[in-house]
Amino acid sequence: MLNTLSIRSYTRQRAGHAHNYHQLVLPLYGVIYIELDTVSTRVGPGECVVIRSGDTHYFTAKEESRFVVADMSELPENLCDMSSSVFSVSEPLRCYLSFIESQLEHQVNTHLEASMYHLFFKLLAEQNTLRHIDTRVLSAQTYIADHLSSRLSIDHLASIACLSQTQFKKVFKEHVGFSVMQYITHVRMEKAKALLAHTDYPVQLVAEKVGYTDVSSFSRRFTAHFGLTPREITH
Repeated sequence: MLNTLSIRSYTRQRAGHAHNYHQLVLPLYGVIYIELDTVSTRVGPGECVVIRSGDTHYFTAKEESRFVVADMSELPENLCDMSSSVFSVSEPLRCYLSFIESQLEHQVNTHLEASMYHLFFKLLAEQNTLRHIDTRVLSAQTYIADHLSSRLSIDHLASIACLSQTQFKKVFKEHVGFSVMQYITHVRMEKAKALLAHTDYPVQLVAEKVGYTDVSSFSRRFTAHFGLTPREITH
C-alpha cells in the first residue's frame, strides 16, 4: 500500500531488495546501515535516507532500533533534486516523527493516517536537502534548539561536538553557512517570532525563553533582524 507511514524494526542479518516505489527511512532510536550504489551509509536519529524506486539496497540494524518508514508513490521536488541520498531533518519534523510513532501505536484510523501522511509530505517539502550535516554539527544544533534560554558558549558547544573550538567553528560554518553565533541568533529570533505570533506570552517572557535577560537588548536585536519591533509582530 503506497503513501503510508509505518513503524518498523530490522535485524543484524544483511538483507537486500528493490521495490517499485520510493521509500524513506527515518530513525527514531538506533541507526541503520544502508548500502546504495555500492556506497554504505550510516543513518541515525535526526536524519533521513531516500531510497528511490527501483534502487537495489541492502540494510542491517540492531533489533531494538526503531524507524518511521514512508512508502511513497512520489517525492516532493526538493528530494527529487538531491545530490545525496541522506539529509538532516528539521526540528519540527523530528518532533512530528514522535507523534507519528505514538499515533500509529495507539490505534488504526485510516482517515487520520491519511492526514498524517499529507502533513508529513508537506514537512518533507520544507526540508533543506542541499547538504548532509556532519553528525558532530548536528549534535550541537540539537543542543542549541533545546537550550535557547541558556547561555550558549562556543567552548561548551565544541565539547558537545567533540572538537576543539577552532575546529568546531570551522566545521560548523562549512556545513551550516553561518558562524556559530550568527546561527544561534538566527534560531533565537525565529523562535521568538513564532512565540510572539502564535502565543499570548508577554515580550519579557519571550525574551527569556530565547536567552535574553534584558528585554531592551532583545527588542533591539529582534528589530534589527526583522525590521519590526516585537510588539508589531503581536498585533
